[in-house]
Amino acid sequence: MTSKTDHLENIDFPEDLRKLDDRDLPALAQELRDEMVQSVSVTGGHLGAGLGVVELTIALHKIFNTPEDRLVWDVGHQAYPHKILTGRRNRMLTLRQKDGLSGFTKRSESDYDPFGTGHSSTSISAGLGMAKASALDGKERTVISVIGDGAMSAGMAYEAMNNAGAMKKGRLLVILNDNDMSIDQPVGAVSAYLARITSSGSYLNFRAAAKQLAKILPKSWETRAKRWEEYTRNLWSGGTLFEELGFYYVGPIDGHDFTQLLPVLRNIRDAKKTPILLHVVTKKGKGYAPAEKADDKYHGVGKFNVVTGALEKTSPQAPPSFTKVFAESLIQAAYADKKITAVTAAMPTGTGLNLFAKEFPDRLFDVGIAEQHAVTFAAGMATEGYKPFVALYSTFLQRAYDQVVHDVAIQKLPVRFAIDRAGYVGADGPTHAGSFDISFLSNLPNFVVMAAADEIELQRMVKTAALIDDRPSAFRYPRGESLGLTMPDKIEPLEIGKGRLIQKGKTIALLSFGSRLAETMKAAEQLGGYGLSVTVADARFAKPLDTGLLRHLAEKHEVLVTIEEGVVGGFGSHVSHWLSCEGLLDKGLKFRSIVMPDEFTEHNQPGEMYEQAGLNASGIVSMVFAALGRDDMSKPGDNRL
Repeated sequence: MTSKTDHLENIDFPEDLRKLDDRDLPALAQELRDEMVQSVSVTGGHLGAGLGVVELTIALHKIFNTPEDRLVWDVGHQAYPHKILTGRRNRMLTLRQKDGLSGFTKRSESDYDPFGTGHSSTSISAGLGMAKASALDGKERTVISVIGDGAMSAGMAYEAMNNAGAMKKGRLLVILNDNDMSIDQPVGAVSAYLARITSSGSYLNFRAAAKQLAKILPKSWETRAKRWEEYTRNLWSGGTLFEELGFYYVGPIDGHDFTQLLPVLRNIRDAKKTPILLHVVTKKGKGYAPAEKADDKYHGVGKFNVVTGALEKTSPQAPPSFTKVFAESLIQAAYADKKITAVTAAMPTGTGLNLFAKEFPDRLFDVGIAEQHAVTFAAGMATEGYKPFVALYSTFLQRAYDQVVHDVAIQKLPVRFAIDRAGYVGADGPTHAGSFDISFLSNLPNFVVMAAADEIELQRMVKTAALIDDRPSAFRYPRGESLGLTMPDKIEPLEIGKGRLIQKGKTIALLSFGSRLAETMKAAEQLGGYGLSVTVADARFAKPLDTGLLRHLAEKHEVLVTIEEGVVGGFGSHVSHWLSCEGLLDKGLKFRSIVMPDEFTEHNQPGEMYEQAGLNASGIVSMVFAALGRDDMSKPGDNRL
């Protein structure tokens, strides 16, 4: 990799880029790639998709008048080159760090980020809304939505395109960044020539005039004319699907060739037709050999060696991740039960189901970036006696909430939800934090909701879910390494709705739900140093509640504190409601609930995020002392409390 930045050094914003001659752009592209690789090697982040859109990013900012023309990036994975060119180059080494740049586009970060992202397939809907608003304001701006990296597999993208196809006012350009496989393979110079012709104003005007003429011809002639136009169009470009949705289709073109990108984008800019879909073919990881050879591995990376491409490795003695424990537990269960299947939404590796697929290739169903479909697909499978496990990140399950309610819960279908990335996720920030699933699932009738305190509990919950055949169930677990516990030879299922006592005390009761149990145990030890007798319990279930355990904790202790990695409205709220209904709060019990704060917490190291939320040992101790009415903590060994 070279570090020479002759052109990039002179670019602070796109207006500087527009001063460059077209002949200088390939050199700028190389400099931009080098810069991006160097930055991400230090901070970690999403690498492959951004490398694939370097030329496209340069061309868009060169041809269009951003930020007046709106540029919307789908799934901000692609946006790192965009950040470098829009005034944020000197902050790239803060990427995904505390108080640093977001790993995605973010409205508060730059005027060049007109729409925030983090989840997939939102760009066309947002872009259409912007284009319509601009038309209402009488503004001639162009709105460009760049969608790709699998995002076109989501239904929302097609809903937006269906709506956009009927637009009469506003200027919308959708760019399909095809970095996996081409809808139609490009055919070199001929394809580039046809794309240039079909993007020209004269061609688009001719097509519009031909369509209007066909409407005034006799019906038989109109039908023949439309068939001829569609047939000819299909021969030229293969864009029939998008044409049927009402788009003027252009492409496919080589997204790494400025001699194709620039003239086509200029033609589109100057054309008055809308909406237009430009099909651009790119290679994920382009220009950095390790990323080109392993585009899945380099989609999102930690720190790595720029020269060799070697990723920083975890210690060989490191315990397995919770994700791997889940996958191996599901594999074990699937060997014992042929009805067990696995469903994911374009995340087989992220959820560990790539391991499941190696053992049971016919029982793993990857439905693409389509969480809504994944849930209802699993519901349909459950009606036929199968046992689907839907493995999703907590934050992605949010996208399918109506399906969880309408298609699963109401019908009491035994779909099992394996909820990965529960709680804070560090550098990916608020768009990926698993904050809400406890609340939105435990509020639903007919659900069993569990949270694993450690890897052994996770194994038991997988087995438990496999046995629940009369209602839906869910179990959640965090990102990262497990605790390194020795796994038992035989895994026993849990009794539904029953928690466990970890240690017995007399004064303080700490009731943990999920993976904060280790911090809860530390808090109990610290409180013991202050002379306080502490009970620790693991709830295991948010629904159904272990009311016997709750009654014991409430009646036998002065203080009861619940701890969970979720927002208000979840486990603690359900405990509080039950205690209130039973009159147990009227008997002098000091009840407190520690939850995530009522805010979207920005990216940071997970440990600092939990400290800020009070979801660590010191935060728990502080809450206990507050419940006891003390603002200051006595020194360890002081028994006055």
